[in-house]
Amino acid sequence: MRQEIRFSGFGGQGVALAGYVLGKAFALYDGLNAVMTQSYGPEARGGASSASVVVSDTEIAYPFVQEPDVLVAFSMEAYSRFYPQVKKGALILVDQDLVQYRPDQWHHAIPASRLADELGRRIVANMVMLGFFTAVTGLISEEGVEKAIEDTVKPHTLELNRRALITGLRYGAREEVVP
Repeated sequence: MRQEIRFSGFGGQGVALAGYVLGKAFALYDGLNAVMTQSYGPEARGGASSASVVVSDTEIAYPFVQEPDVLVAFSMEAYSRFYPQVKKGALILVDQDLVQYRPDQWHHAIPASRLADELGRRIVANMVMLGFFTAVTGLISEEGVEKAIEDTVKPHTLELNRRALITGLRYGAREEVVP
């Protein structure tokens, strides 16, 4: 099993952190092999940003994503840029308030930024989306993601990040999972 996953958006949305937490959860807590790479524009905030995770139950010989099995898009620019690269039948997860998408069986939408605002900080939209990803894809355990968050975020932000993850998990549990 090899899965190629790309988180994409713009700087300041926590795309790289979401990819890092996911890769850490796969490798340290779910016993899989994982590699994470990231790319971002020259701007600190507002420029293009992506984090790619390759996960496999065998050794990873090539660590770069070529045709994502899963695309997570936090912005319209990211969706437009990376959607043409996905595999046929790829699972697409979008922030529905920021991405205009074609509703079909492969697209799943969550108002991640709006839900994060309701939690008090838009910056945790990445953890809302990570919870949604976990629930909809079934690729990673909830426990693994939660442990990776605990090991990664600053202690004073842990409770907020945990609530954001749970919000995404609950929202994703309402979605119909695509085979």
